[in-house]
Amino acid sequence: MLGFRVRFVGWLPKGWRVVLVGAGLLPGPPAARAAGGAGAPTDLRCEYFTNPLGLDAPQPRLTWRLADGRRGAAQTAYQLTVGPDSGAVARGGGGAWTSGRVASARQLMAYAGPALRPFTKYYWRVRAWDQARTGGPASPVASFETGLMAQKNWQGAWISDSRDINLKPAPYFRTTFALPAGVTKARAYIAVAGLYELYLNGRKVGNHRLDPMYTRFDRRTLYVTYDVTPYLHPGQNAVGVLLGNGWYNHQSTAVWYFHEAPWRNRPAFCLDLRLTGADGQVTTVTSGTNWKTALGPLVFNSIYTAEHYDARLEQPGWNTVGFDDAQWKPVTLRAAPSTNIVAQALAPIRNVEAVPAQSVARLNDTTYVFDLGRNIAGVSQIRARGPAGTVLRLKHGERRYPNGHVDQSNIDVHYRPTDTSDPFQTDIFTLGGRGGEETFMPLFNYKGFQYVEVTSSQPVALTAGSLTGYFMHSDVAAVGQVKSSNPTIDKIWWATNNSYLSNLFGYPTDCPQREKNGWTGDAHIASETGLYNFDGITIYEKWLADHRDEQQPNGVLPSIIPSDGWGYEWGNGPDWTSTIAIIPWNIYLFYGDSKLLADCYGNLKRYVDHLDNISPSGLTAWGLGDWVPVKSKSPVELTSSVYYFTDATILAKAAQLLGHPADHARYAALAQKIRAAINAKYLNRQTNLYGHGVQTELSVPLYWGVVPDELRAKVAANLAHRVAADNFHLDVGLLGTKAILGALSDNGQADVAYRLAAQETYPSWGWWMANGATTLYENWPIDAKSDISLNHIMFGEIGAWLYKGLGGIQPDPQQPGFKNVLLTPHFVAGLDHFAATHEGPYGTILSAWQRNGTVLSYTVTVPPNATATLTLPVAAGQAVYEASKPLATSSANIRVIQATGQLQQYQLAAGTYKLAIR
Repeated sequence: MLGFRVRFVGWLPKGWRVVLVGAGLLPGPPAARAAGGAGAPTDLRCEYFTNPLGLDAPQPRLTWRLADGRRGAAQTAYQLTVGPDSGAVARGGGGAWTSGRVASARQLMAYAGPALRPFTKYYWRVRAWDQARTGGPASPVASFETGLMAQKNWQGAWISDSRDINLKPAPYFRTTFALPAGVTKARAYIAVAGLYELYLNGRKVGNHRLDPMYTRFDRRTLYVTYDVTPYLHPGQNAVGVLLGNGWYNHQSTAVWYFHEAPWRNRPAFCLDLRLTGADGQVTTVTSGTNWKTALGPLVFNSIYTAEHYDARLEQPGWNTVGFDDAQWKPVTLRAAPSTNIVAQALAPIRNVEAVPAQSVARLNDTTYVFDLGRNIAGVSQIRARGPAGTVLRLKHGERRYPNGHVDQSNIDVHYRPTDTSDPFQTDIFTLGGRGGEETFMPLFNYKGFQYVEVTSSQPVALTAGSLTGYFMHSDVAAVGQVKSSNPTIDKIWWATNNSYLSNLFGYPTDCPQREKNGWTGDAHIASETGLYNFDGITIYEKWLADHRDEQQPNGVLPSIIPSDGWGYEWGNGPDWTSTIAIIPWNIYLFYGDSKLLADCYGNLKRYVDHLDNISPSGLTAWGLGDWVPVKSKSPVELTSSVYYFTDATILAKAAQLLGHPADHARYAALAQKIRAAINAKYLNRQTNLYGHGVQTELSVPLYWGVVPDELRAKVAANLAHRVAADNFHLDVGLLGTKAILGALSDNGQADVAYRLAAQETYPSWGWWMANGATTLYENWPIDAKSDISLNHIMFGEIGAWLYKGLGGIQPDPQQPGFKNVLLTPHFVAGLDHFAATHEGPYGTILSAWQRNGTVLSYTVTVPPNATATLTLPVAAGQAVYEASKPLATSSANIRVIQATGQLQQYQLAAGTYKLAIR
């Protein structure tokens, strides 16, 4: 899933164009059919992918959009046609399954036809009827292809080279086979315990990195599917597999004990290469005892630290037909790592962006320091010449010492090496000396860095062009764009996205260098930021499956997921592990898809029931609290109890949504019990303060809905006074950062929220930007002695708030997936123009405003088949106009809800509206 990117501006979703609107640079929506009727449905996706391969879902979800630019464009009915014959599907018959004409506005439906067969390509199309109940043309035919779908369909054996978990060099595997005549389709299915690279006839298959994604290996193993038809040729063919350790065989030692993981073993794999002829005849080439194995030049690899490569040990052509493997040894058969081998159905990790070195400093004739100019997660690629045996050490870090050398003291604090053979974030490349320039880039590792110090064992000549960084992450499509008149705000948005992506590697992490751990608190805090900006549903669905794998029978979850067992006794609690509630709920709100909520419903119940059992009063002090605050510490019991309330509230809503009325009543009552207990202990109804009235104590109850409705405005006013007393600077930690901006802007204090967000002196996000940050930091002081990773996402809520608090774009829980968009823009003092665009399930949502003297121009786009509830602040003596006509009465596409007072409200049908407040 690829998105086009504009450097230093942001990432634009596929199909967008950049247009000038007023004084700002904005992404224009994709072209849609305007007058004359609806076009064919477009953007057909299955399980949120375009024409995917290798799905195991028995009832895959099908989605589409309308190509209809008319005002009021809507879908009143649809018809799906699905079948294995593309011609029959295109004709709408011939044995294909059809839903029939279904009277519904939904554009997300699960397949409901006959049971799907494994290894089968299905074609599908959709036809829609518009608001006049007129049927438009059918969509182009799309496809999806099933994978193995059941454990019994695997034919290959699990093989490895050894059972020695301490063996350092990576194992290489190969076999050859004769291609049967008439093969028209070839698919490779590969499941791996560890990491792998797959080769056919000397070519790497695909462009994924670090496959398969990290899971609890002994409970769930992922396999990946490839179309390898183009890689084959008549006659003999060669298959090669290279295995890496990843998190499966963690040889580096750090404080989380991954080297003692219960699943740990030497990497292994299972491969089925399924060859289908024109006559339907199937031949399967499998992993087994006919394969051979050897060690090679990849002499050490660690997902946590680095990679060591000795080019003198290369065996050229090892993955080609003509290679002589007489010296290679037989493979070892192994048991499968788990009994749950399922398709990997999420956006893959890729080398998404090349980042050339901006400069290089030569410290002496054997030491160079390269500066990428920005902080990234990923790898560096070095190109060098030199005699055989020359050793290059590439030390990666985020900072430099005053003398120019790379400083790792802020990121290596949790590493516990047993010797000096595995230096932190330091690749070791030994030149082969075969003549010409040699190139090295790690295959099974990534790092967090801006600087690379290259030290050679003897002098080598390097230039700035000798090293390139590659920004690696799960390649989720961009779906959001922000642009404003304040460069600091735009830099914060860009840096927040950089940190979010730097911490997305098949699961959300806290930082890409020091830990790479799936800290639950960091992830739910940043989930809305991720969903406004990127199409991340497949990552979150995979990660919540990791939650289900990790949950204890009593409901307890660890603080990091996946986990080797660390984190069940420290760092967890409702303020962190509310991921089990908050993320499925956010996915429901953003996509209108309840599947993840349903999948996690039983787990969420067990979790809330456990909290209820240990917290009979309704209050709990289980948790870490407001992590890394500026100065004021808030009671852990207050913040954890608020998250407990949030979990119970979401569970009650999920129960109602999923048809469990008794559960709904039970957990709604529990939520109110928790709310009452919090307010009884912490709310002073005379002063309208919580606790001592510091920022986190006020903002967390406000944001999560604990404050009594009649007191919300008073508590928000107190919060605004507290912020003013703090000179409009932050005094919060992780939990307060999530809450404070929304607590203000949602409760009549948007100007204060903006002053806080746009602040450029310490402590603030802008302070980081003023000091050259290109990512978000872990601590507010840039000279902190600890907790000072320079690429953390935990303070990233501001990336979501820009859409919510300034653009006013929010999903409607009553009509989720932006079926009805809640639009409440805030025209804050100190900002001349602002625009936010979000590509939701129904299409482009635009909220853009610009101040011209006393006139406020506002442009809004509501996608086809959606509506919007627009709430506008209107000063006394002003009114809202469209095309010089007051919006005082309802029309065909605008229904007036409230046309007087300081807040005026309208219901908008699909379309683009250019309004003015004057």
